Amino acid sequence: MYDFSIGVMLESFRQPTPVALKKAREVGAKGIQMYAVDGEHTPEQLTGGKRKELLDMVKSEGLVFSALCGDLGKGFHNPELNPELIEKSMRILELAKDLETDIVTTHIGVVPADPGHDRYKIMQEACFKLAEYADSLNAHFAIETGPEESATLKHFLDGLHSTGVAVNLDPANLIMVTGDDPVQAVHNLKDYIVHTHAKDGVRNYYRDPEEVYGLVEAEMLASPSFAELPLGKGGVDFKNYLKALDEIGYHGFLTIEREVGDDPEGDIRLAVDFLNGLINYTA
Repeated sequence: MYDFSIGVMLESFRQPTPVALKKAREVGAKGIQMYAVDGEHTPEQLTGGKRKELLDMVKSEGLVFSALCGDLGKGFHNPELNPELIEKSMRILELAKDLETDIVTTHIGVVPADPGHDRYKIMQEACFKLAEYADSLNAHFAIETGPEESATLKHFLDGLHSTGVAVNLDPANLIMVTGDDPVQAVHNLKDYIVHTHAKDGVRNYYRDPEEVYGLVEAEMLASPSFAELPLGKGGVDFKNYLKALDEIGYHGFLTIEREVGDDPEGDIRLAVDFLNGLINYTA
């Protein structure tokens, strides 16, 4: 038996917030992650007493925030855009603290394997600033895995000398984009994992991550290079993945993220059952 909590991405239900919160409770989740980059849940919209109202609504369903999603969709590889993006990210982290979570997940772009690459330095300078601010709040910006291999991300994070910028481990992204092994990624990134996504998928063929994440122009392809699938139907070895998380002492959230499919609630229910079966398994 493992000591993990199951969460769900609120937007995965594709329902208004009060309905989605109720459904999260009904499927057996203990926490929710919420996007805070647009719509009604941005720092700019959640002013005054609105933050407490939202937190009270979440608590009334017996839930907590596992994290906020602060992915602004641009990464941190453009030095002209970075000051504004860093400022927005800081406001989202302040919102997270008001909602009683210490974690904001984000994508920072594709970390180059070569530390001498110009983009590497630009991204690291941005992350230094993010880490410093997160440390001041005893919080974390958590980089979502996928755009680069875990060994590359570890080297990048080691250079920051801080866990203010940490890791949101998404095993499916590793499978679908780089073909990296999620179990090995857990061990590589063990000092930085503060949140995880429960997602599954397959890679149909290799495609340059810089194309996948829109850093370079790419031709239109006849078929997608990867596919997200229900938990247990893709390439993630969840049995050994959860075992690895337990071995490194991670006891936080496994937050279900379902971005495709015609029946998200049904898929989420199946995912909760799937994870509970593994969490409660005794050999």
